Amino acid sequence: MSKVITLNEFIISRQAEFPYAKGELSRLLSHIGIAAKIVNREVNKAGLVDILGDSNDINIQGEIQKKLDVFADERFIAALKASGECCGIASEENEEVVTFEEDMPNDGKYVVALDPLDGSGNIDVNVSIGTIFSIYRRISPIGHKATREDFLQEGTKQVAAGYILYGSSTVLVYTTGRGVNGFTLDPSIGEFCLSHPQIQTSQIGYIYSINEGNYLHFPIGVKKYIKYCQEIDNQTHRPYTSRYIGSFVADFHRNLLKGGIYLYPETESHPSGKLRLIYECNPMALLAEQAGGKATDGRGKRILDIKPTDLHQRVPLHIGARKMVELSETFMAQYS
Repeated sequence: MSKVITLNEFIISRQAEFPYAKGELSRLLSHIGIAAKIVNREVNKAGLVDILGDSNDINIQGEIQKKLDVFADERFIAALKASGECCGIASEENEEVVTFEEDMPNDGKYVVALDPLDGSGNIDVNVSIGTIFSIYRRISPIGHKATREDFLQEGTKQVAAGYILYGSSTVLVYTTGRGVNGFTLDPSIGEFCLSHPQIQTSQIGYIYSINEGNYLHFPIGVKKYIKYCQEIDNQTHRPYTSRYIGSFVADFHRNLLKGGIYLYPETESHPSGKLRLIYECNPMALLAEQAGGKATDGRGKRILDIKPTDLHQRVPLHIGARKMVELSETFMAQYS
């Protein structure tokens, strides 16, 4: 019988890969795992308590916040603060950087960018949702509050990134730039256990994920690529399968394991795309690349190379199997 490896054991075993961290990054990742368990508990009993529905507040994106959005945001902020290693947080739910008055967090070496509850529009209908996180080394002076500049770093400077998927099982997937590993929560012992070691995605898959309800508003290149995916061609195993959940974490996780492409291009109503660069696209792009995939803006620009100018900056996204992303870029270039 193979030995069960818990998330904390795995993190500690990899600590030697970061001699500059001296355990700080390990503690930070462990506290993210703790917050994920707390949010998972509330997600699983959401229908039994007064936590479903809208909170009657609007976030910085102009979106109605769900009660679980607010709960997840508060729980992750509390856990990150308690770690003592995080001096600031950029969250989808907060317009400005979240900082702390206490000395201990301000001595932390890291900042965390966070989408505390991705796909929250699916909460009330019991569809999979998730959390996305991204960790950077701070560039502001230690001992002071974090600044916006700490978060306006290119995705290549992430020291870790990952997501938690709250679905039929709860899965935490993360990378520290040395491969991608997945852990499944075992509720009987309350621990995340290694279940998907060294994930590698297919170079070409057979799934495409996009909200086709916006088809009329897509760039011509995206429309042509969708038609290509739908054409019959036995040599290339087409037509491909269309799968779209509407929860970025869930769609990305499926395509990561099974092989596919996820597209959220610019539209007439969102000319810069809709997904946020710092706490959605960058962490997923790092995971995709570490698993052998690719992530670009659809026009040849690598997501991880984009220099952010705003905390809530949006970018178009083509992400997934390398050859599928490259072909979608070819269509974009041909019909631009």
